[in-house]
Amino acid sequence: MEHYASLIEAADPVTAAIRIFLHILPHDFMRYLIGAGGVFLLVNVLFAGRLAGRKIRSPAPKAEQMRREFAISMRTTLIFALSGAASVMAAKFGLMDTYYSAGERGWAYFAFTLITLIVAHDAWFYWTHRLIHHPRLFRRIHRTHHKSHNPSPWTAYSFDVGEAVINAAYLPLILFLMPTSVQAIILFLLHMIIRNAMGHCGYELFPSRRDGRPLFDWMTTVTHHDLHHAQAGWNYGLYFTWWDRLIGTEHPLYHEKFAAAVRKPLDGAAVAALGREAAKVIA
Repeated sequence: MEHYASLIEAADPVTAAIRIFLHILPHDFMRYLIGAGGVFLLVNVLFAGRLAGRKIRSPAPKAEQMRREFAISMRTTLIFALSGAASVMAAKFGLMDTYYSAGERGWAYFAFTLITLIVAHDAWFYWTHRLIHHPRLFRRIHRTHHKSHNPSPWTAYSFDVGEAVINAAYLPLILFLMPTSVQAIILFLLHMIIRNAMGHCGYELFPSRRDGRPLFDWMTTVTHHDLHHAQAGWNYGLYFTWWDRLIGTEHPLYHEKFAAAVRKPLDGAAVAALGREAAKVIA
């Protein structure tokens, strides 16, 4: 890519890779700091009073937990930067088609690639997330993230090494399959960290309908992911509710919990549904 030409020109592959990594690392760190820190500052500090009626759980995450999350996230940032450097080097050697001008292949294709990056990432996340919840993998790969039982925006990158590698592997893999502009990649990465931080903020930020259900019920809300941290066997999706509903892993009380978070209690239909599901299990 033209943007990195000066960093890798007349350099052997190892030196070029190190230069790219050192160039990407501060950008990845700043993306985490601005994404997670920005959500924390706006939601959990500046507007916490106004959003008090939408707090999902009453206790706030402890400072000790957030310091731990931030420290672990620095390791995740290193792994993500390594993934970025690998992608740039792969593009240099012609293994993937990554270009710098957003409109080079038309704006319709640009929109297609951005949407595909997000939708495919949701699928990747759902299935790898379910995989690392397997008892044989959970303690080794996913336990650190769930130590944040009551999450904060800083939880967004609080991963074990294995989980960080799985998450970092997505972008290079899809870039091997789909020519993509740098601008689409940047927008995807910004969307990823902001939605991730929002999902862990502890305040329901998504709008509701008059009947208390989510206005955009095809998107995962803050309550949707908060329930996963509270009861880990449900709600594996990242951006969308599609996979959880198709596979049957959405929490049966999700809509009730969302309605409670936005202070618009439902009519009890979800509670009745949970009772019917429990009766089936007993039978």
